[in-house]
Amino acid sequence: MNAVQLKVASSVFVVAAFAGALSNAHADAVVKIDGSSTVFPPTEAVAEDFQKSKKGAVKVTVGISGTGGGFKKFCRGETDVSNASRPILKKEMEECAKAGIKYIELPIGFDALTVVVNPQNKFLNQVSVEELKKIWEPAAQGKITKWNQVNPAWPDAPIKLFGAGSDSGTFDYFTEAIVGKAKSSRGDYTASEDDNVLVQGVSRDVNAIGYFGYAYYVENEKKLKSVGIIEKAGKPAVQPSLNTVLDGSYQPLARPIFIYVNAKSIEKPEVKDFVEYYLKNGKKLVAEVKYVPLSDADYKHALDNFTKKKTGTAFGGEAEVGVKVSELLARNPKE
Repeated sequence: MNAVQLKVASSVFVVAAFAGALSNAHADAVVKIDGSSTVFPPTEAVAEDFQKSKKGAVKVTVGISGTGGGFKKFCRGETDVSNASRPILKKEMEECAKAGIKYIELPIGFDALTVVVNPQNKFLNQVSVEELKKIWEPAAQGKITKWNQVNPAWPDAPIKLFGAGSDSGTFDYFTEAIVGKAKSSRGDYTASEDDNVLVQGVSRDVNAIGYFGYAYYVENEKKLKSVGIIEKAGKPAVQPSLNTVLDGSYQPLARPIFIYVNAKSIEKPEVKDFVEYYLKNGKKLVAEVKYVPLSDADYKHALDNFTKKKTGTAFGGEAEVGVKVSELLARNPKE
């Protein structure tokens, strides 16, 4: 090999080595996310757009293990971001504190928990909170098994129940809003953290009733029928929709949804960039997947809290029903 050939070969080797190093660097730039199946659609939409904007230089993985399952991984330091359909609870705050993990709580939109029945159900177009409580409270287990036991005007037919699993933030919020205590529910129902399982269950049984996030209902409107909610006696039934969430009339099942960001993970440019991208583009992408976006002012406030690394939670480990995002963003978070 002459001097010219040697020089060319060396150059090729250097370029190849540089390309390999660059490729490895790209492979190492990963944002790890897990948690709520309810928050999965908006986060996945943001992740897809973000990865395109980075031209493949960053990989974003989004898992679905439920809000509770996601926090378990998050508080073990296994993920950078946790999707949550309810605020972090005291037990989870303690687990994160033990592991030395500080976090930033960021609301990213609103969801309307939707009660659904099979489209062939001709008698149930609306249901009161009181009737839902009678169906779902722990005392109903093994006792309330037919529709006419809840309301004598309803048929003498079996109730088939489908709902969120105990690791789901949807389960926590629904039980708090309907039964009056988080995690207080009968246990004799088909439970899953995967909302698609619940969609299939209700769509196949004429006597079924279930609940999950609004986006999963919209995606499966042809297979399901939503039920209007009567918050209190004398009030009209209100159907879930983007408008009824925004105007505050869909109660008590409208709720904010969140991402939690590991404060240490922000040291990684890819995580910092992803969260900033989420808050700057969230309004459009959250609406695209049929969730209710926050106001421009709320996204700006959330971005400001993120920039200032305002760690902790505005809820103090307790669930709240009917809270306004502008109120919680203005609170001093607790760790």
